[in-house]
Amino acid sequence: MALTVGDTVPSFELPVQQGIGALPDGETLDITTAYPNKWKVLFYWPKDFTFVCPTEIIGYGDLKSDFEDRDAVLIGASTDTDFVHFAWRKSDERLAAADFPWLADNSKHLADALGIIVKDAGVALRATFIIDPDNVIQHVTINGLNVGRNPAETLRILDALQTDELCPCNWSEGQEVLKPAA
Repeated sequence: MALTVGDTVPSFELPVQQGIGALPDGETLDITTAYPNKWKVLFYWPKDFTFVCPTEIIGYGDLKSDFEDRDAVLIGASTDTDFVHFAWRKSDERLAAADFPWLADNSKHLADALGIIVKDAGVALRATFIIDPDNVIQHVTINGLNVGRNPAETLRILDALQTDELCPCNWSEGQEVLKPAA
């Protein structure tokens, strides 16, 4: 069963790969402790060296500063190793420019806990979690393996969540929120 809105993200120390400056050297990351007082956007893709996944990673990378402006950090993840992440980034300058941590959940510990593993394929679904500063999931979307996500929509949802108000359909930052009569 997948974790959902209101659930707390479990703590796992996972290998992480960031940048292409040096080979992975055993660096790890626990998203529940690494970013105090920050929102987190955790998005899993099924596998490195595929076709849809790089379009999503590049799309999220292009919006990294927009997420940072909202006190949110991007964290990518797949069930590949940190060495595979490193090789993929080295092979494509657009992926190398996607400067945010990539979790290497090849043990599938976090993906299993989140409930997003495709049993027959052994890879993660395209899952996106918006996690508040208290490590509580506030939004989840899960796509099948063949359909990419819209990072701008993730940003719009983060904006709406951060208002702590009632936001109508298609609401965008700067628009009026709903104010029901008492």
